[in-house]
Amino acid sequence: MSVKIRPITQQDRNEWDDLFQAYCESGGDIQTSEMRDRVWGWIHDEAAQTICFIAESSHGDAVGFVHFRSYERPMPATVGAYIDDMFVAPSARGQGVVDRLIEAVGKYAKDQGWDVVRWMTSETNYRARSVYDRHATKSNWVTYQLNI
Repeated sequence: MSVKIRPITQQDRNEWDDLFQAYCESGGDIQTSEMRDRVWGWIHDEAAQTICFIAESSHGDAVGFVHFRSYERPMPATVGAYIDDMFVAPSARGQGVVDRLIEAVGKYAKDQGWDVVRWMTSETNYRARSVYDRHATKSNWVTYQLNI
């Protein structure tokens, strides 16, 4: 599949909304339209951190997205990128879309002078992990979460 990765635009709202809802449902998360409105606002607010790229098929359809942001790294005194969400529509999986999304975030990070791109996934997400292993090194860090 020929795919173009580009920054999201206002015209992508409906397709992004469908993809983001499907992503949340695939992870068992409940996401309301109000929650998606809030995230959409972050994406288009220059003062917010969230950046979104859309994967667009050669037919002009949105088939995936990635949400990422910068973060400060005190120990090395650098800035890195963190991928919060990445999703490809089931109909477009296995066609290199995730590869292009990761590459696009990596290029953006390099252009910004950031020194690392990090993300996490489920231990049992074997299909995605096989792709991630081609692009990055699995860290030895264990993630903890304190719910407030």
